[in-house]
Amino acid sequence: MSDQVYNVLFLCTGNSARSILAEVLLNTWGKGRFHAYSAGSHPAGQINPFAIELLEKNRLSTEGLRSKSWDEFGQPGAPELDFVFTVCDNAANEVCPVWPGQPMTAHWGVPDPASVEGDDEIKRKAFFVAFNQLSNRISLFANLPLDKLDRIKLQKALNDIGREQKP
Repeated sequence: MSDQVYNVLFLCTGNSARSILAEVLLNTWGKGRFHAYSAGSHPAGQINPFAIELLEKNRLSTEGLRSKSWDEFGQPGAPELDFVFTVCDNAANEVCPVWPGQPMTAHWGVPDPASVEGDDEIKRKAFFVAFNQLSNRISLFANLPLDKLDRIKLQKALNDIGREQKP
């Protein structure tokens, strides 16, 4: 097994919910194999309180999390990315920056829990559904034999994970 640590960026429009959840999940479950980041094309400037509540309820660290622009990852000194995943439909349709190093990319769209209207319990349920869908995908990704797959097989696996639906 390779000792390489892979840098992964999760993108969304607001960087307040789905991409934040994905960042925390991969950093937690990646067991040191991954360093996950998140960013948005139009960052909200704050993390959705329901995302923070859900992470804390699951005893996942929220330390250092912040809503930030994807522009940070195109700057000199930014981490060289191995993978870039869009986790919302809006970001998938936007023109993404050109990332140095030609990272592998895939779209893992998840319905936006932050856009759900209703009382707090309805909103919490939407965040729970998004969290579970991201959990399934990140678990599949974290268990891929990355050092044994060529780029074509790896791209197919990444795309297949994006099509994975919640059981």
